[in-house]
Amino acid sequence: LPETVVSQLAIYNFGFLVGLVLVQAFLVVGFVRCLLRFRRPLIADAEAPKAAVVLALRGGDPFLVDCLRGLLTQDYPRYDIHVVVDHVDDPAHRIVQDVLNSEQPDNLYLQFLTAPLETCSLKCSSVVQAIRSLDASYEFVAQIDADTIAHPTWLRELATALQDESVGAATGNRWYMPDRLSWGALVRYAWNAAAVVQMYCYRIAWGGTLAVKTKVFRETDVLDKWSHAFCEDTMLFAVLKRAGLRVAFVPSLMMVNREDCDIHGFFYWVRRQMLTARLYHPAWPAVVGHGLITTLGPVATLALACFGVVNQDNSALAWSVAGLLVYQLGVVAMMPPMEWAVRRIVRHRSEPVNWLSAWGMVKVLLAIPLTQSVYATALASALWLTRVDWRNATYDVRGSWKIRLHEYRPYQPVESEGSTLSL
Repeated sequence: LPETVVSQLAIYNFGFLVGLVLVQAFLVVGFVRCLLRFRRPLIADAEAPKAAVVLALRGGDPFLVDCLRGLLTQDYPRYDIHVVVDHVDDPAHRIVQDVLNSEQPDNLYLQFLTAPLETCSLKCSSVVQAIRSLDASYEFVAQIDADTIAHPTWLRELATALQDESVGAATGNRWYMPDRLSWGALVRYAWNAAAVVQMYCYRIAWGGTLAVKTKVFRETDVLDKWSHAFCEDTMLFAVLKRAGLRVAFVPSLMMVNREDCDIHGFFYWVRRQMLTARLYHPAWPAVVGHGLITTLGPVATLALACFGVVNQDNSALAWSVAGLLVYQLGVVAMMPPMEWAVRRIVRHRSEPVNWLSAWGMVKVLLAIPLTQSVYATALASALWLTRVDWRNATYDVRGSWKIRLHEYRPYQPVESEGSTLSL
């Protein structure tokens, strides 16, 4: 191409990258404003509906003991905890039993997954089994993941959001503050910071902190859908919309995850996230488009910069370098406001927030290009993924409601005892 044409392309590309940063910044500002308004009066004991908390377990998650103890110390008048362990020989069974023996709670009920469905994930099987075992006295069901540590008002905050008649489900979201600043943990932190903004904008529920009114189970086919699904949370927006209800995001329920992660584990985790988005996200084409734009934009800029170097086109080189700097610095600049807003929420709960050292901040900056590369690879892989492994279980995925579990096997731990690596 003639140098003048390449220079013009570099200028147009610079404008495109600036526009991309501005759009992303606009979305981040909206999310941060929501987080800053996290305080609200909580429901009184007299009005608090009876709740069931469902915890589905497969594997001994690093912070499972903390999760269980958090549930047992809820500041909520009427609630029961229903724990479904995947198998009697599962490592989680011993952990739950130890907590039962030491705390001797009268509101924690342990059951095992009796008949794993072949048409959905094992987590969906456990959740469906637990909900179908509940009596009619419960007015809502809260779900929590084993890597979520509930603060004392966790359940009350969910119940408060469900007071609105137009709300069918209430949800929070995750935020990573890893104890160990490994590259994998920081890459996951950077990716998640962008992901939670999209989840907020699209009103996507998060199964780690999720409450659903029991009338939703009675009046919709959500349990049947979960019996044929890979995950239970992403689809809720569409199910509730058809019922004239909505998903409410509760900003005070930004839940801290302190687990570690390696690059290998992050790749397979984020690929699974993209698979669930492909299957159930209401705006999957927009997710793919965003992934392509945020990947191809910087790649095209690098290509133009290389052309400028090889052909001594200083104009193309200057505009390309400027574009890369604007884009990368813009992405970096969006993270501190989100981190600060989440820290306000977490500090209000008297939880530690000073996890990021000065060297850690430098590593986060260096991790962002790595995050973009690994995410792009995972997204491309998820586009055609038809077989996926999840906690020692293998599934064939032929469509949103065409999930097939291969031969059931109890979970076999591969992690070392005392490890904080995510399962």
